[in-house]
Amino acid sequence: MSESTSAEVVEAVVAGANWRRAGGFAGAAIGVLAAGAAAGVAVERLTVGRGMRKKARLALDASGPYGALRGTPGRALADDGTKIYYEVDELEPEAAGARKRRLFGRRAGPPVTVVFSHGYCLSQDSWHFQRAALRGIVRTVHWDQRSHGRSQRGRAQGDGVPVTIDQLGRDLKAVIDEVAPEGPLVLVGHSMGGMTMMALGDQFPELVRDRVVGAAFIGTSCGRLGEVSFGLPVAGVNAVRRVLPGVLRALGSQTDLVERGRRATADLFAGLIKRYSFGSTDVDPAVARFAERLIEGTPIDVVAEFYPAFSDHDKADALAAVFAEVPALVLTGDGDLVTPSAHSEVIAALLPEAELVIVPDSGHLAMLEHPEAVTAALTGLLARVGAVPADANVGAHGTTAHPGG
Repeated sequence: MSESTSAEVVEAVVAGANWRRAGGFAGAAIGVLAAGAAAGVAVERLTVGRGMRKKARLALDASGPYGALRGTPGRALADDGTKIYYEVDELEPEAAGARKRRLFGRRAGPPVTVVFSHGYCLSQDSWHFQRAALRGIVRTVHWDQRSHGRSQRGRAQGDGVPVTIDQLGRDLKAVIDEVAPEGPLVLVGHSMGGMTMMALGDQFPELVRDRVVGAAFIGTSCGRLGEVSFGLPVAGVNAVRRVLPGVLRALGSQTDLVERGRRATADLFAGLIKRYSFGSTDVDPAVARFAERLIEGTPIDVVAEFYPAFSDHDKADALAAVFAEVPALVLTGDGDLVTPSAHSEVIAALLPEAELVIVPDSGHLAMLEHPEAVTAALTGLLARVGAVPADANVGAHGTTAHPGG
């Protein structure tokens, strides 16, 4: 092992020693896992010093202003009093006029509203490329899940109530009631966001049947997440499953200590984020850095309190019962280690009106790694349900070549 690699491992072990104080055996276990991971990811940085890597991160932040798009802001009130932050991008006047002309003078009702729901440890900004591509062409809503992004920390969680996917479904209902109380809807969700859509349908089936004209499930699952191996051997994944809940509980109770540890081992976590976010080896460095910023921006106690909800997620029956007649897009990356493509295949099999798209050489964050493919598939769904013209010109927008959108 080289001197540089050894330094990375030592750094991870030190962080593990700090975390050990936060959770006994669980802390020790995460320290060992971190050390092992460091040995694997440090190979990419054998000749690059820490100071240079820090400068590179700052340069990437400046050169790739992903997540800089903003819309008209607002806040919806969840049923427990949590304020949920959202932004609306309205139709441009030209697009609204074209829509009216397509109706041949008939009375025009409310426009289609496309509601984007993001995944775990992300924010609405994870849809940067798709937002850039569709801006002005169709009315879109982007919101931050509770305790994520600009939304308020869940009030119920402050009182000790566990997060559930059903609660997220009710949060989505609150957003819809606020920004699109009438008119057709297209729901788009990535990972936890797709599960949120399923929970909405389970609790408010009449809303889906009456108003949802299209649905896109991207890198998500309708259940059995406890069987996911995360690309680890059987022995490794079993060990992680045994200790991870305790690890997260312990770390969530020592937020200041852990956040210092995350900063101290930023390079290690960058490697882990890259492994579990992307499937290709040539990801745009600015995009990879953007993903790091999104995930690192989620406080460790929020990570801890959301994690248990996924083991209880089981919406296969509700999905089949409520969304069966809705035109749908089911999209996944062929290298997704978090919600493997087999889970998307199950969803597509339950939805007769679904198109299944498997993006080659792609991981969990397909909308960032291969934005052109995701945007094209999503635009195809919107055209299929009449939300945008069949010849809608999204052009080169939403590609990694146009970071400003």
